Amino acid sequence: MKIAVTAANGKLGSAIIDNLLQAYAATDIVALARTPAKAEFLTKQYGIKVRAGDYDDVQQLENSLQGIDSVLLVSSMDEPAKRIGQHRNVIESAKKNGVTKIVYTSIQGSSTQTAFAPIVKSNQQTEQDIKDSGLNWVIGRNGIYIEPDVDYIDSYKVQGKIANCADEGKCGYTTHEELAVAYSQMLINAKHDTNTYHLNGESITQQQLTQYLNDRFGTTLSYRYMTVKAFKQDRIDELGEFIGTVIAGIYEQVAIGAMHNQSDFAKVVGREHMSWTEYFNN
Repeated sequence: MKIAVTAANGKLGSAIIDNLLQAYAATDIVALARTPAKAEFLTKQYGIKVRAGDYDDVQQLENSLQGIDSVLLVSSMDEPAKRIGQHRNVIESAKKNGVTKIVYTSIQGSSTQTAFAPIVKSNQQTEQDIKDSGLNWVIGRNGIYIEPDVDYIDSYKVQGKIANCADEGKCGYTTHEELAVAYSQMLINAKHDTNTYHLNGESITQQQLTQYLNDRFGTTLSYRYMTVKAFKQDRIDELGEFIGTVIAGIYEQVAIGAMHNQSDFAKVVGREHMSWTEYFNN
């Protein structure tokens, strides 16, 4: 079986490829990237062939998916209105090339509440498009990555706190590495076909996350609640209108419980998701 992984130069795509190499030869894996030069490290490190994979270029996708049996479709990071069409380009190109299976990285959350809802809704539309494609499929609904909070520790130290609008809501966090293990299994094992899985670890509050960071880094951070309006403006000021609004929407979804879901990780992998105690002690 020949597997293509889209957005292969990204953290999730490259982690999935690294995990797939435990079961497949490098010649059986193809990396797709909007800018192939950014994925050259996969060729140098593993001998993986890289092909152009711009979601907006149908002809390019049709050429790059030739000879592929299964596709791992990493969700576009574009605006919701654009990503539905981009994903459809991949699906249709896959069908034209005789691809038999698509595995899609979707997202958890509410499609009707908060500023994050349009992104969730667009992902759910892609889920339906894949189900209607006539191909074998598996869908993973990812929890929120915990790595950005770790990477942001120096800024937290300066501020002396973690501040957002999640309040006391619980969030089902996950990691790129744990997701890579799950998606590799979803690609390899036919028993997962036609299933949708929530992929996350134990749900925790912002207060619990703060304590984990304090224990790991020896800090004395505290958690402070901000109103949605104040946090949104804070994020827009730093990250711009689109990303700032999205980030605020994610934390608002945490507050309303939309990111607190029972995990299917063990069903996919055969073990529980890594605990946060284990993660922060590594």
